Amino acid sequence: QMQFVESGGGLVQPGGSLKLACVASGFNVDTYAIGWFRQAPGKALDSVSREGVSCLSKGDGYEYYVDAVKGRFTISRDSAKNTVYLQMTNLKSEDTGTYYCGLDLENTDQSICFIASSFYGSWGQGTQVTVSS
Repeated sequence: QMQFVESGGGLVQPGGSLKLACVASGFNVDTYAIGWFRQAPGKALDSVSREGVSCLSKGDGYEYYVDAVKGRFTISRDSAKNTVYLQMTNLKSEDTGTYYCGLDLENTDQSICFIASSFYGSWGQGTQVTVSS
């Protein structure tokens, strides 16, 4: 079974940092495009409602960030640990939410990744990030 387990969330003050990890099982994490998504409090719980944050293409040739996190978040992949990371710095209250990583099984193009949650599956249980003073 292909799935992720997310971790690393927590409560942090505005301006703080967190590093989220997404450990893959059942597949090699560098074989596919990977995306990080978040679900804000009060939003519908279905995966389609998740907001794209960042994605990384197969082979790491392309990475994308939504404008709201550009310059603050960094996505990376450690093939030896079969893990994808999201380093988050200068956190803001609007970054609060449950963070998920997803797997794009269809896209084999190493030059692009897609940020819409409808392209992704194999979701983990998520990790909660709360930014508050």
